[in-house]
Amino acid sequence: MSAVLDHPAHDAHGHVHDHAHDHPHGWRRWLFATNHKDIGTMYLLFSFTMFIFGGILALVIRAELFEPGLQFVNPDLFNQLTTMHGVVMVFGAIMPAFVGFANWMIPLQVGAADMAFARMNNLSFWLLIPAAVMLVSGFFLPGGAPSTGWTLYAPLTLQMGPSMDSTIFALHILGASSIMGSINIIVTVLNMRAPGMTLMKMPLFAWTWLITAFLLIAVMPVLAGAITMTLTDRHFGTSFFNPAGGGDPVMYQHIFWFFGHPEVYIMILPAFGIISAIIPAFARKPLFGYASMVYATASIAILSFIVWAHHMFTSGMPVTGQLFFMYATMLIAVPTGVKVFNWIATMWQGSMTFETPMLWAIGFIFVFTMGGFTGLILAMAPIDIQLHDTYYVVAHFHYVLVAGSLFAMFAGVYYWGPKWTGVMYSETRGKIHFWSSLIFFNITFFPMHFLGLAGMPRRYADYPMQFTDFNMIASIGAFGFGITQVYFFFAVVLPMMRGKGAKAPQRPWEGATGLEWEVPSPAPFHTFETPPRLDATATRVIG
Repeated sequence: MSAVLDHPAHDAHGHVHDHAHDHPHGWRRWLFATNHKDIGTMYLLFSFTMFIFGGILALVIRAELFEPGLQFVNPDLFNQLTTMHGVVMVFGAIMPAFVGFANWMIPLQVGAADMAFARMNNLSFWLLIPAAVMLVSGFFLPGGAPSTGWTLYAPLTLQMGPSMDSTIFALHILGASSIMGSINIIVTVLNMRAPGMTLMKMPLFAWTWLITAFLLIAVMPVLAGAITMTLTDRHFGTSFFNPAGGGDPVMYQHIFWFFGHPEVYIMILPAFGIISAIIPAFARKPLFGYASMVYATASIAILSFIVWAHHMFTSGMPVTGQLFFMYATMLIAVPTGVKVFNWIATMWQGSMTFETPMLWAIGFIFVFTMGGFTGLILAMAPIDIQLHDTYYVVAHFHYVLVAGSLFAMFAGVYYWGPKWTGVMYSETRGKIHFWSSLIFFNITFFPMHFLGLAGMPRRYADYPMQFTDFNMIASIGAFGFGITQVYFFFAVVLPMMRGKGAKAPQRPWEGATGLEWEVPSPAPFHTFETPPRLDATATRVIG
């Protein structure tokens, strides 16, 4: 009897539900999917597709910047590439990937049969497809894609061609998808936990996503408002952001960053949850300071609403405003530091082994902490005024987003992938992927700190000779990093999806705890049809 099934009646029930006739096959299975595992898989595949597309745009940018002069693209197309790279990576790759992880793991971790609203879950995924098509189609519309930067600042947005409208509608659809996914996650976590799993016994990944979902519901309508005002300025004669009619472009910046800074934490909090699952498993110790991790996550979420204008120190803000946002930004480093301290304390004197998920987790801590320190430097208003809109900022947010969100996602794929597919990945290939990614990532983005300190502005298609060497190094690293991710897909992901490799045991990691390890590998189509009975720690099934 499987560990999931805690009494014989459940065994019979579960057995029926694992028969092939119980769920549709072929295209119907995916088009009409209501199972959280199928929808999670589709989210992850969609986000990887968008990640590769966004990566191709980045490689065109880096090819252009390999040496001074204009080689491949003109400045307008260059700005279209930088804009779409940012929008695609944030809204098409990082956010849907974390929703994919949530779909797969949250019902398994809290002992729920599925997500609360299965059909809404299906709709929230399928909305992504037309949104992605509308985003990408901008390149083929008159005038090309928007060339405003991913922040879509007015008054540039008021001067763009029709692709600006398609981008606005795509972002509305993506926002609607995010809000539906968030409602689903909140209701699932709060209402569908197994009996005995109190909130303070919940896995940290479920906690981080619960808080992230509230953040999404709070800020996606703010972005919707900003881009709707842009739309009415463009077509209906309003003047929210148009100075010619008495509007204020700086107001757009305030509204956008009130969304944009919580958005940064939307893209990193689920990563914290993944890392908080992996480090205790491979240190073979319980997570140090569980309660403080929960409170730190909540603190980050709350503080994220009062730091937005640190993106705007150069916009004419009064000194008192600069001081407030400077101190608030420094304050948010405290709960983040608590998390890093707790992870390191968990590893301290643990019986650590260094399988691929643990390597990614340690790599995450190392490089994310570097990104955090450069963020603290940029929080200082006098320094930020010098470094604003230079490559120092580009280096900072890539250290946080690529080495933060993306590295944590890779860690999650290696950690939970055997549970998803029933197949163990090749440890050698996983380590090749890790070390190549870590080395090429640093070759790409570390030199950008020096470029920024030397004064090279971002979003420029050309540059003077003195910036050549570091740009060449960064471009070589970027191509290496891109090739490594293609290797990851063909050498790690495809073999696991095709079932090629050693069969994964139910609990492939000796120190792993949690309900997801109480079901067979691969996880059956239906799990926890009857709520499991838990032990005192709420991490094991009794019976």
